[in-house]
Amino acid sequence: MLGFELSMIWAGLIAFAILAYVILDGFDLGTGILFPFLGKEDHRAHAMNTIAPVWDGNETWLVLGGGGLFAVFPLAYAIVMPALYPPVIAMLLALIFRGVAFEFRHRNPDHEKLWDISFFFGSIVATLSQGLILGALVQGIEVENRAYAGGYFDWLTPFSILTAVALVAGYALLGGTWLVMKTTGHLRDRARRLSWIAAVATLVLVGAVSLATPFLDPAYLDRWFARPNVYYTMWVPAGIVLAAVLFVSGMRHDRDAWPFLSALSIFVLSFVGLGVSLYPYMVPHSVTIAEAAAPDESLWFLLAGALVLVPMILAYTTYAYWVFRGKTDPSEGYH
Repeated sequence: MLGFELSMIWAGLIAFAILAYVILDGFDLGTGILFPFLGKEDHRAHAMNTIAPVWDGNETWLVLGGGGLFAVFPLAYAIVMPALYPPVIAMLLALIFRGVAFEFRHRNPDHEKLWDISFFFGSIVATLSQGLILGALVQGIEVENRAYAGGYFDWLTPFSILTAVALVAGYALLGGTWLVMKTTGHLRDRARRLSWIAAVATLVLVGAVSLATPFLDPAYLDRWFARPNVYYTMWVPAGIVLAAVLFVSGMRHDRDAWPFLSALSIFVLSFVGLGVSLYPYMVPHSVTIAEAAAPDESLWFLLAGALVLVPMILAYTTYAYWVFRGKTDPSEGYH
C-alpha cells in the first residue's frame, strides 16, 4: 500500500511537471509558430523580447518530467522510449536548433532571416513532435513481456497526426494571447487577429480529438460516458466552453489578460481530460502506475530531493514572471 501511495505521489509530480512545461513553454513555442505572421521585423523583435527573460527557464520542467520518468518509472521509460524514438529525437533536436536560432538572431544580424526561419521551424517541429508523442501514447503502445513489441512507425497514425495539428493550434493560441497581454499598438492588434483564428482552430481540433479518443478503446468510452462517470466527466467540456466564453469576453472588452488565462484554462482542462482517460495506467492499457514504479527505497530517496528541488523551481519561476510582469517596452531589446 505504501509503495502504491509513493508511486501515485510521483505520478502526480511528473504530471504537474509536464503540465507546467506545456503551459509555460507552450506560449513561447506558440510565439515561434506565429513568427512569420507578425509582420515587419520590429514586430518579430518585440515578440521575441517578450519571451526572452523566461523561455529557457520554462524548459526546466521538461527536464524534470523526463528525468523523473526515467528515475521513478524505469519500466515505463523502457517501454515508451523505443516506441517513440523518432518524434522524441525530432523534438529534442528542434528545441536545440530553436535555442541556437534565438541566440544567434541577435548576435549575427547579417543572417537574421535565416535565424527567423530556423526559429519558426524549430518551434513548429518541436510542437508537432510533442503532439505525435501524445497521440501515440493515448492510442496505446503494443507491449509483450514488459517490453515494446510494436513497429518502428506505430506512432504515426491519423489520430496522432490530428493530435499534433491540434497542439500546433493550441500553442499558437497561447502565443497569440501572450502577445496580446504583453504588447501594445500594431503588434497587439495583429496578435488579436491571429488569436481569434487560433482560438477557433483550437476549439474545433480539441473537440475532434476529444470525440475520437473514447472510440480508440472501449475503456475510454466507459470512462467518459458510462454512468455514473458521465456525471463527473461532463464538467471537463463544460469548463472548456466556459473558458471559451471568457476568451470572447476578454477580447471584446479589451481585457488583455483574460484571453491568455482562458487559453491556459483550456490546456489545464484538456490535461485533466487526458488524466481521466489514462488513469491508472502509466503505459495505457498495459502497465499501471504502481507496476511501473521503482522500488520504495528509490522513490523515498528521490522524493526527498524533489521536495527541495520543485519548490526552488517554482520560486524562481514565479519570481521571474513577477519581475517581468506587465507590457513590454518595444524600445528595450534583448542583449
